[in-house]
Amino acid sequence: MEFAREFTQYPSLAQARVFITGGGSGIGADIVRAFARQGAHVAFADRDLAASRALLAALEGQVAHQPLFVPCDLSDVEALRDAIAGAAARLGDFTVLVNNAANDERHDFLDVTPEYFDGKLAINLKAHFFAAQAVMPGMLHAGGGAIINLGSTGWKNKVAGYPVYATCKSATTGLTRSLAREFGKHKIRVNTLTPGWVMTPRQLEKWVDADGERAMAENHCLPGRIVGEDIANMALFLASQDSRMITAQEFIVDAGWT
Repeated sequence: MEFAREFTQYPSLAQARVFITGGGSGIGADIVRAFARQGAHVAFADRDLAASRALLAALEGQVAHQPLFVPCDLSDVEALRDAIAGAAARLGDFTVLVNNAANDERHDFLDVTPEYFDGKLAINLKAHFFAAQAVMPGMLHAGGGAIINLGSTGWKNKVAGYPVYATCKSATTGLTRSLAREFGKHKIRVNTLTPGWVMTPRQLEKWVDADGERAMAENHCLPGRIVGEDIANMALFLASQDSRMITAQEFIVDAGWT
C-alpha cells in the first residue's frame, strides 16, 4: 500500500541498519517501506518470494538504499540465524530489529496437537526470541539499538479461534520487559508495538466480513480503518532517537478499541 500522506522524517534513522522479520507482505511490507524511505539500510526476511520481489520492484529507484531481501523460513531457528548473520555481513551490525513475523491462522482449541502447537509457537514467539538473540551481539558492539516486538490486541479483546496465537502474542510482553531490563544498561531499548485490526490484504480476504465491519464501527473511538502505515509510523518513532528514554513499554495502535 502506497503512503498517501506526508509523515515525519527522523534524522537518526538515516543510515540506520534495520532487520525486519516477515517483511514481504502485509504490515511487514509497510514497515520495510517506511524505514527505507527514511534512508535506512533495511534487510528483511520472508518465505514469500513473489510478494517480497514485488515489494523490491516497487521500491526500485524510490529509496536511497534498496532493501536487502533474504529468503527464509523464519520458523527454522538456524535459517533465521544464518539470514541475520548474512545480512549483517553485507550491511553491518543491526541497530534496529522489528520482530513482525506471525501467523494468525484460526484453529480449534480441542483439535490442537503438540505438533501444531510447536509449529505456531515457532513463528509467533520463538522467531522473536531468537532473532533478538541473533542481533544482540551486533547491538552491543554498536553501542546500542532498538528492538520492537509486535504484539496483538486479539488476546486482549478475548478473540476466540486462535488460542495458540493468543498465547504466543501475550508472551511478547514478558520477552520485551525481560530484555529491556537486562540490556538497557547497554543503551538497547525494547518495546512492544501492538496493532489493532489492520486492514491488510490477508485480513480483508480471510476475516473481515459484515460482522467485523460492525465490530470496528462500534469499538473504534476514531473514524476510519487501521492500515499498515499506522503501525509502521509507530515503529519508526520507537526505533528513532526521539524515543531514547522509552523502553519496556507497550504501544497500542488500535483506534481506541482496547
